[in-house]
Amino acid sequence: MALVVHKFGGSSVGSVERIQAVARRCAAVRAAGEELVVVVSAMKGETDRLLALARALAPVPDRREQDVLAATGEQVSVALLAIALRQLGCDARSFLGHQIRIRTDSAFTTARIRDVDATEIRAALAAGTVAVVAGFQGIDPAGNITTLGRGGSDTTAVAIAAALGAGACEIYTDVDGVYTADPNVCPAARKLERVSYEEMLELASLGAKVLQIRSVAIAAKYRLPVHTRSSFNDRPGTWLVENYPMMEDVVVLAVAHDLNQAQFLVPDVPDRPGVAASIFVALAEHDINVDVIIQGVGADGLNDVSFTVTREELARARPLVEDVARQLGARAPIVREEVAKVSVVGQGMRHHAGVAAKMFSTLAKGGINILSITTSEIKVSCLIGAKDVEQAVRTLHAAFIEEAGTDG
Repeated sequence: MALVVHKFGGSSVGSVERIQAVARRCAAVRAAGEELVVVVSAMKGETDRLLALARALAPVPDRREQDVLAATGEQVSVALLAIALRQLGCDARSFLGHQIRIRTDSAFTTARIRDVDATEIRAALAAGTVAVVAGFQGIDPAGNITTLGRGGSDTTAVAIAAALGAGACEIYTDVDGVYTADPNVCPAARKLERVSYEEMLELASLGAKVLQIRSVAIAAKYRLPVHTRSSFNDRPGTWLVENYPMMEDVVVLAVAHDLNQAQFLVPDVPDRPGVAASIFVALAEHDINVDVIIQGVGADGLNDVSFTVTREELARARPLVEDVARQLGARAPIVREEVAKVSVVGQGMRHHAGVAAKMFSTLAKGGINILSITTSEIKVSCLIGAKDVEQAVRTLHAAFIEEAGTDG
């Protein structure tokens, strides 16, 4: 008997009718003789509604209490899906994160999974029951409810699949798979049949919203194949795999963009060892991730330091950066909110020179100014003005993917 782990996102369970459709799909899998674990997100828009309530009371809510609040969205979804399955004659039982002991650290709102106790799930499966598990949530060593960050249900599903030794994890969402660019921005984007873990890690970190980056990291660690596909049709989606045969002329696999960016510029930071690091230590102590770090070469013993954070973290980061700047004797930080990151990604970039030069010249021809640049072996990212992002994505897609004629 095969063991299957399915995950359904918020749009897939966004109404009673859609929950019933998911229940029918799950019941059919169970009727075919497969053991089934279903991980479910909150209903579409519910998490945003809950967080808006918190922000109406406090601009920066207490993170522990925010997690207690946000986790209730998934509690509603798992109960409703279990009810729908039982109505179809399919035995089902709902589980919250603390009930199956998804153990995490204590970084509220961005907690990381330490381990999964699969005992309760295995017992349910052995009894012929569909285990309906709340995504996005866990429990820390002190017994506090924690949440895993946006897209955290993906991470829950992949972690459970790994803990159970499942052959694969099916991620059902409102898109058909991973595309060469966001099809809402670039109509010429094409679906990819396969993406490597390494490429998907880059794409997820650069703004592709199909999978949460931590779910990809877990899949890579356990070499777990992940199939991301639409819950609204039966067409194959995109397989996330360890590696795949690649044509030598496929240099860039996809173009990604991220509008969820804000940039700090800290002018006149004293040029001595450890000073710039003090900014990032202060942010790290508050679990705020930074990206696209640039330290300019200044004059008179002073440097300029710039970096990006997500817009969600801007309100928390601002007072910390301002405080460190004062302590260092630097000038007041400047914040740019109307910025975005655009990137090209592909394994083939390892073996081809000139990708960065082509990217910069392509953007220049489009009249798009580059604010800062960061690179790795398989990606080049540029920070640009948010107003230019759609043009940048289309222009880069045409230059790297359409002209290359790749079909994924």
